[in-house]
Amino acid sequence: MAELLQLYSYWRSSAAYRVRIGLNLKRLRYALKPVHLVRDGGQQHHDAYVQLNPQHLLPTLLHGGRVMRQSLAILEYLDESWPEHPLLPATGRDRARVRALSQLVAMDIHPLNNLRVLRFFEEEWSVPPVERDAWVRHWIAEGFQAMETLLADDPATGTYCHGEVPGMADCCLVPQVYNARRFGVDMAAYPTIARVEQACLQLPAFARASPEQQPDAPQAAATGI
Repeated sequence: MAELLQLYSYWRSSAAYRVRIGLNLKRLRYALKPVHLVRDGGQQHHDAYVQLNPQHLLPTLLHGGRVMRQSLAILEYLDESWPEHPLLPATGRDRARVRALSQLVAMDIHPLNNLRVLRFFEEEWSVPPVERDAWVRHWIAEGFQAMETLLADDPATGTYCHGEVPGMADCCLVPQVYNARRFGVDMAAYPTIARVEQACLQLPAFARASPEQQPDAPQAAATGI
């Protein structure tokens, strides 16, 4: 059944990056369907894609005739459908911790520096790039300060966000650190986050999911977006 999986993705979409990591950690085969977020007015706004995802957002996962949306929901669907190589730990208490760390990134940090927010600043309010980027760094720093404390002060943190096996929280953290570095956030202030990120990046599942390894990266890189 894994051959039926199709992931609509953009090379530098953080949410799609999360799901690519999750699919790789679970060793699932999938076909990548690039959706360019800038070209042609943003392909996520084209009718064919909007029929799949009325939010005009990535990622979208197709599994046979089923359509899955929202990165965290997709990751949990993968875990429930293919229990091997779990992304969530075994106990309810530990799952709650991993979900909380994941949501800190996916629901608190990322929405404030999403592409559509930054484009609204530029197109509707004419916010200069230097001020726009300062906004991005501010909200990443706010979130990372909390994340650093939660990771550093909890004995459940191991090589990865939770213990010695990478999971859903790591799927969320690594793409957000990628964005942080892109916008010039000083990661020296977050040593635990940086340590976990570097441990993750040593794994093939994370390396294969990285933005630069995606088939649409060369075309996207040419746009500078």
